[in-house]
Amino acid sequence: MLRAHIGLYLVLWACVGLSAEIQGTVTEVQDGDSLTLVDWRRTYRIRLTDIDAPEREQPRGEDSRASLFNICALKWATAETSREDRFGRTLARVTCAGVDANAEQVRRGWAWVFTRFAAKDSPLHGVQAEAKAARRGLWADSEPLPPWEWRARKR
Repeated sequence: MLRAHIGLYLVLWACVGLSAEIQGTVTEVQDGDSLTLVDWRRTYRIRLTDIDAPEREQPRGEDSRASLFNICALKWATAETSREDRFGRTLARVTCAGVDANAEQVRRGWAWVFTRFAAKDSPLHGVQAEAKAARRGLWADSEPLPPWEWRARKR
């Protein structure tokens, strides 16, 4: 009976995108908004939701990656998942050793709020305004190029 309930929950989660919590250790940081989390069963490729960080090849991309590495690498993490993106990565809000990695990347100035996906009333907008006013991270540049524009230019 329990197995049937678990199976039903997993089917519902996959079909309608219900959130789930994953806990494990961050073993790799690909860039400023993507990491790998490993639990005792499997490996998850995770994209931090509601933010967009410079690509590694983009100016400030390595700085952004180094910041997320500092926040999360080899630390215990909890990922509140929402769904998968078109690349098969799990979209999630990630907390590493008690630090909200999504918000911290924005607070440090190493990621933009991804306005295309973030709610209009998301507290991340205020966090970004503070980082911009303080000229932290990429906001120290006179005209930082958002990653979605950088990717469009590369096409």
